[in-house]
Amino acid sequence: MRESGILLPVFALPSRYGIGCFSKEAYTFVDQLKAAGQSKWQILPLGPTGYGDSPYQSFSTFAGNPYFIDLETMVREKLLTKAECEACVWGDKEDRIDYETIYRNRFRVLKKAFGRFQKDTEYEEFLKKNEEWLTEYCLYMAIKDSQGGKSWIEWPEGYRNRNPEALKRAEKDLKEEMDFYRFQQFEFDRQWKKLHAYANAQGIQIIGDIPIYVALDSADTWANPGLFQFDKENLPTAVAGCPPDAFSATGQLWGNPLYDWPYHKKTEYAWWIRRISYCFRLYDVVRIDHFRGFDEYYAIPYGDPTAENGRWMQGPGIEFFRTLEKKLGRLQIIAEDLGYLTDTVLKLLADTGFPGMKVLQFAFDSRESANYLPHTYPANCVVYTGTHDNDTTRGWYHSVGKECRDFAKEYLRKSALDEDSLSWDFIALAMGSVADLCIVPMQDYLCLDERARINIPSTLGNNWVWRLKEGQIQKELLREMYQVTKLYGRLPEEEEALPQKMGKEMPAKEEDEGKKEKKNKK
Repeated sequence: MRESGILLPVFALPSRYGIGCFSKEAYTFVDQLKAAGQSKWQILPLGPTGYGDSPYQSFSTFAGNPYFIDLETMVREKLLTKAECEACVWGDKEDRIDYETIYRNRFRVLKKAFGRFQKDTEYEEFLKKNEEWLTEYCLYMAIKDSQGGKSWIEWPEGYRNRNPEALKRAEKDLKEEMDFYRFQQFEFDRQWKKLHAYANAQGIQIIGDIPIYVALDSADTWANPGLFQFDKENLPTAVAGCPPDAFSATGQLWGNPLYDWPYHKKTEYAWWIRRISYCFRLYDVVRIDHFRGFDEYYAIPYGDPTAENGRWMQGPGIEFFRTLEKKLGRLQIIAEDLGYLTDTVLKLLADTGFPGMKVLQFAFDSRESANYLPHTYPANCVVYTGTHDNDTTRGWYHSVGKECRDFAKEYLRKSALDEDSLSWDFIALAMGSVADLCIVPMQDYLCLDERARINIPSTLGNNWVWRLKEGQIQKELLREMYQVTKLYGRLPEEEEALPQKMGKEMPAKEEDEGKKEKKNKK
């Protein structure tokens, strides 16, 4: 079935308190997706972020980002007051996230809510269900706070090497701080499940995104050093990245620890089974970042300043995915197969049957070795105008050279490219392709320029900060989105006719329901 959806990170939603979250604006966005005839919402990883604010460098592969907890929900639950939320500064730009300001104030406000929180059966059930990762994460974060935020590789030896007596003392001394982190995860889980269920009820599936690797500064590496290529001092022997190419003369040094795949094989990939299983509790479809790493991975000596001296090593291959399917059944996975692809990677993708990714911006870039032109697509793929790592289509128009623009002009059969209409030209090209699924970043529907870019790979600063303004998505835009989706046969099968659709009022939010209940009592 032909489908379409929107790529928009949760943090990029509008909200009153500095960053997108699971607030009423998230529910409004789901309503807008439905009104526009979409069936998928693709987001970025939901984990807690650290240095650089990247969702791909999280303190835990299981935990949720406390920034996404909706404070207005807590006000309704009497855990906070509106005055307490509004007393803090959350940033001075409506379309930009000020992470430093949010870091300073968010936890201070959440601590007030924690002080009023009363444990109940639902909370105890959450602790029991998530014990396998939750205690380790909370202990990790509590120790990290006590050590001034340092990475675990800089902690005192007793903590760093997980001496049982040192950890026992830490659990006793840091009990309240650990409980604070448990509370955050409970609230995150409860609010996300509610939003996810609402999206599903509106016919919208959530596409989650998981990095292949975990961060070195994470509870995962600290609590499970045996899963990774570490030496006797629990330091990496090699780290992840990409070799030099036409886009980067020295390659990309990601710095993530690499997996000890022989160890994972001995355990029948038990940790990965847990991880993927947990992801499918959070999402309906999962995009796995850097799929190539399961075939071959690039290993860079730990401590090298660039990625130039790395070498390719053998990954787990098809056995890994057959084990996943044996344990968990057939999974809805999208393989991020961008970049240079060898014959063995292509065979692995074909053997899994997972759809790969096609990015239109790459189709016209002479530096790209792969073919991303729409007439070459198989049906079993996902086409994007661009991803979170690309410029917006309008920004692309200004950043690429004349050769790329001329090729796009020729392919589109246009005498000239117009930056005001180019985003819609690309959207129509993607929508009209044979790809089973078409995903368009929200910025492209809004025809926004490079200021709305999400991330520039291998750079620090000014990434992950863009977000929508309140009211930026207008009803007229939703009508246009609906029309192009209908034109190219990507509407959900049960979709109603446009005039009926757009005439309906948006479903009432929790806030409105509360007002109605109060009125009825009077």
